[in-house]
Amino acid sequence: MSKRAILLVNLGSPDSTSVPDVRRYLREFLGDERVIDVPAPLRWLLLEGIILRTRPKRSAHAYEEIWTKDGSPLVLTSKSVRQKLAAHLGAKTPVYLAMRYGNPSIASVVAQMAADGVTEVLLFPQYPHYAMSSWETVVVKVYAEAAKLAPSMRVACVQPFYQDADYIEALYTVSAPHFAEPHDYLLFSFHGIPVRHLRKGDPSKAHCTLVKDCCDTCSPIHATCYRAQCVATMKALARRAGLAKERHSVAFQSRLAGEPWLTPFTDHELERLAKEGKKRLLIMCPAFVADCLETIEEISGEGKEMFMEAGGESFKQVPCLNDHDAYIGFLAGRCERWLTSGAV
Repeated sequence: MSKRAILLVNLGSPDSTSVPDVRRYLREFLGDERVIDVPAPLRWLLLEGIILRTRPKRSAHAYEEIWTKDGSPLVLTSKSVRQKLAAHLGAKTPVYLAMRYGNPSIASVVAQMAADGVTEVLLFPQYPHYAMSSWETVVVKVYAEAAKLAPSMRVACVQPFYQDADYIEALYTVSAPHFAEPHDYLLFSFHGIPVRHLRKGDPSKAHCTLVKDCCDTCSPIHATCYRAQCVATMKALARRAGLAKERHSVAFQSRLAGEPWLTPFTDHELERLAKEGKKRLLIMCPAFVADCLETIEEISGEGKEMFMEAGGESFKQVPCLNDHDAYIGFLAGRCERWLTSGAV
């Protein structure tokens, strides 16, 4: 008789805020060929010759700003999500948690599932949108480790859920109380990726960034277009919440120098909006299901300071879904569908 289980996978965090632990984490993260997708020798030179000489110390300081007495906010929230989902599904369906980088590693969790007698797994990447550097690398890593460590284990996978009606409803439930507060503008800030990644994900090589208004022009390419999926999430939530079109927009955060990244940039938009008289700003980050370094330190820390210095008067980040009951309900609904019908 088969034994089914759920596997949640998120990004991960360093084991601590020490520089050696942060360096180890960044080496694994930025050494991923789907994150920095250049030939291996060049990637090694970039990492060991440039990035890992200076960035670990800066990143360690940033992690210190958000670290709790119990550890990484991302890992702690993910553990709470796992526990709440397991309680919702019941003892017959175990729920496991792994991180793409850091601990608990995907390899160790796959090995544990095999030791526990799991024969069928629903992989649930904790990324609403497709990107080769997030959703895809999780899926590829899980399938590779399962093939190596548990070749008889069957793995099904939840596809990007960026406009799933229940996901949008969960976003609305969490954000609606904040939308009701006085504000002048709402900025949707998604994690950035290189423009090259969009083009690489377009199998036609004739649509992404080439067709006018490509993200708004219906195309099967959107199944692997991160920007189009981000825009779709924003529009779906705006419709559900009845947001005025002229009072919200999209931006992209967290970029590296050296090549074009998705625009407009969040930091530029924060300055522009403040200078244009949008004094009371709401900002939300739907690319992240859990608050983490990029939302707590980059947005609520650096972003707020930037906006206020540019003339803003009120800045508030709408929390991510985290372990809110609405998000647990969404996850449970998708898991129960697979458990009862096999559909993902």
